[in-house]
Amino acid sequence: MSEIAIIGAGAWGTALSIVLGRTESHRIRLWAHEKEVCESIAKRRVNEKFLPGQVIPASVTATHNVAEALKDAGIVVSVMPSQHCRHLFEQMRPHLRAETMIVSATKGLEENSLLRMTEIISQVMKDVAGGSPRIGALSGPSFALEAARGDPTAIAIASQDTELARTVQQEFSNATFRVYTNEDPIGVELGGALKNTIAIAAGVAAGLGLGHNSVAALITRGLSEMTRLVVACGGNAETMAGLAGLGDLVLTCTGGLSRNRSVGVELGRGRMLPEILAAMHGMVAEGVFTTTAAVGLARARGVEMPITEQMHAILHQGKAPREAIYELMTRSGKSETLR
Repeated sequence: MSEIAIIGAGAWGTALSIVLGRTESHRIRLWAHEKEVCESIAKRRVNEKFLPGQVIPASVTATHNVAEALKDAGIVVSVMPSQHCRHLFEQMRPHLRAETMIVSATKGLEENSLLRMTEIISQVMKDVAGGSPRIGALSGPSFALEAARGDPTAIAIASQDTELARTVQQEFSNATFRVYTNEDPIGVELGGALKNTIAIAAGVAAGLGLGHNSVAALITRGLSEMTRLVVACGGNAETMAGLAGLGDLVLTCTGGLSRNRSVGVELGRGRMLPEILAAMHGMVAEGVFTTTAAVGLARARGVEMPITEQMHAILHQGKAPREAIYELMTRSGKSETLR
């Protein structure tokens, strides 16, 4: 029986613990920042705060202690908000071994450094792992609630460590959760992060009362600018046609469970960002942070990302959503195929 630690008991971390716990072939420790989450799971086998109504298997033990969560873990899944990744791995570092397989399931970028999560983890772990920590990125179209209740779900594990990718594929896959391997962690991570900004844009369109034409245009042109940045950063364009690119983008732009889309809807309706975030009661919409990092990364790489730029202006500069859409529509003429 394998030992798996999941660091982060938000909706997705909890859902992963349920998915892995179903097979009864793993012992899973789920680390939660909030003590009330641990108490809720221990007493009622449910995470009432972040994933109510979904029963957590007995093979999952919740803990508030990082060392306890990581003890003897062969696989560590990090599912914390992106802006907490560095700090938490600094705490985790003394309890991790060089051979430990680390799977990042966080879809975001660090706002100040513009780094992907696996890059942050590599920085923090470089001395422990002799410069080459074993890391992969897990991403794809996956609403937590749907995965937890057993709806068929397909995602990708990306790593240049082929043994890690195959191990995660074997250990995580079951009849309702299918894992594909991928050798492009740059593309998979950036796809999972950048689509959140486009989802905010799709939400803005919905909040403004615009129809399916508008959302389809945003998804398609959003995928184009995501692909440009992925390639500029060393990833593969083909990855953006897969689960972590187009798959996750369509889900997050159209699904009612998308927190990023929901933020956009409220912005389109005229609400202010601080008010929207306060109403989320601890839930994180990664796109709010990712948009700033994506703009910085695009400028550093000389990549044009007009939708991302306009969402940044709405989120952080107070730009009116309708004005942002107008400016996107009245840009100078472009070729669809030339990059």
